[in-house]
Amino acid sequence: MAKLPVTKLPDAEALLVELVAQLKPRVGPATAMIGLHTGGAWVAERLHAALGLATPLGLMDIAFYRDDYSKQGLKHDPKRTKIPFEVEERELLLVDDVLYTGRTVRAAMNELFDYGRPKSIALVVLADRGGRQLPISAQYCGASVDVPAGRRLRLKRADNGKLLLALEDGEHGG
Repeated sequence: MAKLPVTKLPDAEALLVELVAQLKPRVGPATAMIGLHTGGAWVAERLHAALGLATPLGLMDIAFYRDDYSKQGLKHDPKRTKIPFEVEERELLLVDDVLYTGRTVRAAMNELFDYGRPKSIALVVLADRGGRQLPISAQYCGASVDVPAGRRLRLKRADNGKLLLALEDGEHGG
């Protein structure tokens, strides 16, 4: 997948349509989905509804599982992790908004294994900005975006519920 130039960020709504098309052949009656707070939860809510998954949507906040928690503390109001299904031997779709270093995904997998041993975990991301620090990659990705150093690719939700990608100053992410 070619990286898009930073001058033109992809349309997040169009990326959702692309992800639904990628995921449709993959999902079965026992497939479950977990979205990572906050942006990944927004993406997961939309994907879960579009795919018509029977298993209720799970939501996860990995704040306490981050490897930088002791240095950084909490930077937001933590949400409760809610996984309303059995994780053991389940095929899971783990959904995040932007994949960067891989540390958020690592933390999510650490937390998931506290709930049981899934049969498989496939990572779904709206955008991959590169810059991995861990050997983690998405199996389903809306777009790869080249983000300049010192900038952050962030998912935002408009008042009308539409999702959009934006560049901000400062690097952060998982």
